[in-house]
Amino acid sequence: MRHHVLTWGDRAAPKLFLLHGWMDVGASFQFLVDALASSWHVIAPDLRGFGRSEWQPQGYWFHDYVADLEALLDRFAPDEAVNLGGHSLGANIAMHYAGVRPARIRRLAALDGFGIPDDAPDAAARKTVKWLDALAEPQAFRPYADLDAVAARLQKTNPRLPHDKAMFLAAHWADVLPDGRAQLNSDPRHRLPFPTVYRMQEMVHIWGAITAPTLWVAAAESHIARWLDPAHNAGGGPLDFTGIRERLSHIRGARLEIVADAGHMLHHDQPAAVARVIEPFFRAE
Repeated sequence: MRHHVLTWGDRAAPKLFLLHGWMDVGASFQFLVDALASSWHVIAPDLRGFGRSEWQPQGYWFHDYVADLEALLDRFAPDEAVNLGGHSLGANIAMHYAGVRPARIRRLAALDGFGIPDDAPDAAARKTVKWLDALAEPQAFRPYADLDAVAARLQKTNPRLPHDKAMFLAAHWADVLPDGRAQLNSDPRHRLPFPTVYRMQEMVHIWGAITAPTLWVAAAESHIARWLDPAHNAGGGPLDFTGIRERLSHIRGARLEIVADAGHMLHHDQPAAVARVIEPFFRAE
């Protein structure tokens, strides 16, 4: 499929591949790239169905993103092990690929993406029914009044996001229609529910095959820890990362870093702090 790929920096510099999260775009990493102190050749695609990459009428399946990643690496870094990072959905794609193609990954960093909640087997029928019912309803995103309205929506979701950064992102998230309204440029079929169950038992076997040094970067105020581990996060106090650490234990030699004063979009909230964590990690021998 046709993919829109953003690149930054000197092509002769060390390569750093970055994968964005759900309902996001490659340009989301601009603030993180700005914060990097060293010279890098950063490569970040819009995943299929997002931004300016091609849409898939048959819908979106996780393993297609894994295959797209392999095609990206074959195009930009054939026959070499690469530095790979991802945020949220992109982190899960990166970890899956690192477990099935361990020789292709030099170093791996996951930003606030550590799998999703485990599903019980008896959820299979219910999830399929929900998906079938959703297929009968046309999927669409309502237009916004203008790009300022898109930026305001981004700031509502993430109050830490300043207006100038929200406007930058809005211009990459949406296209301006002839009447001045703004339409999100991602495929609304991404809103369809998943018909498949998530089996954590399978994922830990894949993660256990990762051989690259691995860094998980969590946001201190993200919803992800509570989503993955409600038992340890039932109250309203500081987040407990016990569940995330337990998942991390399945990756040999991996470590966890927590970025303060940041929500799920930590590369927007604290780009300099994220850069200070990941850059020495990727630079290390």
